[in-house]
Amino acid sequence: MKICVLGEDKRSLNLRNILNSCSTNIDEADCIVTPIPFTKDGVYISGERLKIVDLIDMLSKSNKILISGSINEESRKKMKEKNICFYDLMDFEEFSIMNAIATSEGAIKKAIEMTDFTLNNSNILILGYGRIGKILANNLSGFGAKIYCEARKKKDIALIKSMGYNDIDLSNLDTFLPDMDIIFNTIPHMILDKRRLELLKSNVCVIDLASKPGGVDFEYASQRKVNLCWYLTIPSKDSPYSAAMYIKDIIYDILGEEDIWEKK
Repeated sequence: MKICVLGEDKRSLNLRNILNSCSTNIDEADCIVTPIPFTKDGVYISGERLKIVDLIDMLSKSNKILISGSINEESRKKMKEKNICFYDLMDFEEFSIMNAIATSEGAIKKAIEMTDFTLNNSNILILGYGRIGKILANNLSGFGAKIYCEARKKKDIALIKSMGYNDIDLSNLDTFLPDMDIIFNTIPHMILDKRRLELLKSNVCVIDLASKPGGVDFEYASQRKVNLCWYLTIPSKDSPYSAAMYIKDIIYDILGEEDIWEKK
């Protein structure tokens, strides 16, 4: 099997004998792995000067496999229409869970860096109780923090209570905001708007983990000088080795299912 890396300086990769010399012609590849997310602007592949429309056109004329992550809906639709074989890493539950673990650890690291008080005995609010919210709450509880979790679904509220955390319904959120020391947001919708930002104490730490467009009025938060960080792609920043291993394992599983190994 030959591995070819495009759009990166091979000298910085330190892949030694793993990276074999090969043509830079993408047409020769059986499987194409793109950066994550698939695109940031909806036009180009993330970090590359390759247009999405050109890649899809090339894939439609071959039996190549595309592997990426966080593929936008428009691109998914076009690839399905052209019967292109593609895999989104975010569709794999095991990858999402491991990714959430790395995100949680990185978020806690960032909170420690941004504050001058301990997590222990701090009032910490987690907005959203999905994969990241659940793992984050569990990890923070080990620090002796007072955990508050906001959720909408009744089953999530029940789970929050069963774990011994303080449950908050969105309709009652404003009541709790003034007492929070640290707030983690995982909801990609406007939650902490101008009105709610006004309710926060002056030394509160806010870390937004939500994908675009985020869940905070960033402009007003900046005007109010809120201690805020919109912290994205945490695994690749704080745990690059582990993040790479998660991706590698899923890719190997996919290639095994598609019998790519048998072609070589």
